[in-house]
Amino acid sequence: MKANRIIELLDKAQVGKEVLVNGWVRTFRNDQFIAINDGSTVRNMQAVVIKEDFPIEVLKKLNTGAAIRVSGMLVESQGKGQETEIQVKSLEILGECDPDEFPIQMKKHSLEFLREKAHLRFRTNTFAAVFRIRHAMTFAIHNFFNERGFYGLHTPIITGSDAEGAGEMFRVTTLDVGNPPRREDGSVNDEEDFFGKVTNLTVSGQLEAELGALALGKVYTFGPTFRAENSNTSRHLAEFWMIEPEVAFANLTDNMDLAEDFLKYLTKYALEHCREDLEFLSEREKNEEQSKPVAERHELSLIERLQFVAENPFERLTYTEAIELLRQSKPFKKGKFKYPVEWGIDLQSEHERYLVEKHFSTPVILTDYPAGIKAFYMRLNDDQKTVAAMDVLVPGIGEIIGGSQREERYDHLLKKFKEFDIPLKEMDWYLQTRKFGSCQHAGFGLGFERLVMFVTGMSNIRDVIPFPRTPLNAEF
Repeated sequence: MKANRIIELLDKAQVGKEVLVNGWVRTFRNDQFIAINDGSTVRNMQAVVIKEDFPIEVLKKLNTGAAIRVSGMLVESQGKGQETEIQVKSLEILGECDPDEFPIQMKKHSLEFLREKAHLRFRTNTFAAVFRIRHAMTFAIHNFFNERGFYGLHTPIITGSDAEGAGEMFRVTTLDVGNPPRREDGSVNDEEDFFGKVTNLTVSGQLEAELGALALGKVYTFGPTFRAENSNTSRHLAEFWMIEPEVAFANLTDNMDLAEDFLKYLTKYALEHCREDLEFLSEREKNEEQSKPVAERHELSLIERLQFVAENPFERLTYTEAIELLRQSKPFKKGKFKYPVEWGIDLQSEHERYLVEKHFSTPVILTDYPAGIKAFYMRLNDDQKTVAAMDVLVPGIGEIIGGSQREERYDHLLKKFKEFDIPLKEMDWYLQTRKFGSCQHAGFGLGFERLVMFVTGMSNIRDVIPFPRTPLNAEF
């Protein structure tokens, strides 16, 4: 008999069928009722055994975490909490689990503890729900771009360029770090390295995606990126995933339209296809926030925040207008902002969330940032002070998307190279695209883990990636 997934057996329409289920024991109570979960749903399947029908040695092995196989008749449940249950005819222990050693018992565990048990935390309802949603968002992202004529582009993980100009990159080398080859002046001879020069793990696929867009029209990347930033905040990882679309013949307005359409599509997809997991996570968040001060609680529930993004038009305003609004706000005048608000410095999460959650009560897109705080590839505006950049802000997170219209003018980009001290030898290929059929083009980056945080309501980015990589932590 072919095994059934539990999610397929939970409605009464399946009653009367002989079924077979593989899964893991969540609980075994009263020597009769087994709660089984196979990962397909947050709900368990109750399997009812008549203890006289099975050897006591088998029943004693029905511990939390044990892998089992049961078969029997699916019947309408007489108990509360489930529509159906299995009357067990056969029971097989596939993998025993010692209750004295298994750390994931049926009790409340802290997220910090579960991070230390990342190889087992998938067994909990919370993380099973998070990673089912992560999968759904992965599928929805590819679906969105495919439906709109974009081509997926696999950009390099190993690169010789720094797309962001920040320098916080992981070196890739085969040289003996203890005794590297050296030149006569004592410097390391990078020409003897595997690639013949300094290479690193990429921080972005954007620059390569631009090359694809300038031939294919519309492309997107979805891949791992890396940043050697020594940060231990709840919003930073050393290894994370980025979605980066690039569109030829597009300006900043086109870019904003695409970003808004993209986020609305993803939130609607989650609400439609992940409802059960979202309801579970929303209830979990509500319970967690009971112990927090009122000021730190979300004003909207998880599902309401997703509906908030899906149903409201995004407010659009310039960085300069946002600075003025913030300086006129009550939190600023009463000194409640932790970070300063003045033209020329980047906004912090507290400022972004004020604009979204308090002032406008709708998602916000900020545009036209000071050139000095943005990357070299962003198009300089006519005022010579700002660039055609944009950030998309959503409730609970703040910035979730960052993008720009790219600088397509050769002379302007060459000037930026000099200002940012970018070596022409290493980046001549990028400049050449501005000489051979250049056109206006735009794109943005969406940090996938930031998206999953927003959709699941998880407050720490380490809890939305299977195996987080952070300073001093590369376990599993």
